[in-house]
Amino acid sequence: MRLGRNDICWCGSGKKYKKCHCAFDDALREYRRAGAIIPPRKIIKNANQIQGIKESAKINVAVLDYVSDHIRAGITTEEIDRWVYEQTVLHKAVPASLNYEGFPKSVCVSVNDEVCHGVPSSTVRLKDGDIVNVDVSTIRQGYFSDSSRMFCIGAVTDEKRRLVQTAKDSLYVGLQAVKPWGFLGDMGQAIHDFAKSNGYSVVREVGGHGIGLDFHEEPWVSYVSKRGTEMLMAPGMCFTIEPMMNMGSADIVLDEGNGWTVRTADGKPSAQWEIQVLVTEDGCEVLAW
Repeated sequence: MRLGRNDICWCGSGKKYKKCHCAFDDALREYRRAGAIIPPRKIIKNANQIQGIKESAKINVAVLDYVSDHIRAGITTEEIDRWVYEQTVLHKAVPASLNYEGFPKSVCVSVNDEVCHGVPSSTVRLKDGDIVNVDVSTIRQGYFSDSSRMFCIGAVTDEKRRLVQTAKDSLYVGLQAVKPWGFLGDMGQAIHDFAKSNGYSVVREVGGHGIGLDFHEEPWVSYVSKRGTEMLMAPGMCFTIEPMMNMGSADIVLDEGNGWTVRTADGKPSAQWEIQVLVTEDGCEVLAW
């Protein structure tokens, strides 16, 4: 049933519909008539929810800052997991990864040819020349945040360092295409074209996701998509940008031993940075990095 203009808005803001999401819904109806995939109401955040997500994101960033200050050759990935757990709890929050669908640790740590979801271990010790992704996610008072960074350990080869930097640069390329009433495919193609122009491939099967009120919400976010396709980006949407860039083939394999870690099929290095983005009325805002 369509709301009346003086009814309370569906978003939970407490405002009258005419002063809140009435014009927004009118715009969505026009896009739907034109054949666009429009975001469901449940993933559109109101001002109070956005503030809650931002508070969670502050902790997520602080935890990654701590990792940045302490990561070095000689430590185990299990030590990184301990840091993340202790720092998150210190900030009165909870690691979102811990026990999520059975994941046994508080953080994903992926080294060299590990694309994502690396499981921390006391037997994996960082060494000179490694490239490492540390993927932190946080729950604070029911609000979720998620971001990751790459780290170059010691004397990393120029080839690996270039991969890491290009993966980071791709985020800024993608951000330029995150605009209200554009399409996720605009961002996906911008990133994919940038990766290809630098001689790299982008993983197809694993992508980004909506986030905020839950760890993984709609939409699923591809980085091998086409302009003008995928879900419409509307103000109040919150999702991650996290392309996984491979030095070789885009093909991946799942570690059958732990059932979590994704690796490159050809054993060549992979790099990934992740940011959490909010679509705003006039562009976007990066919440976690």
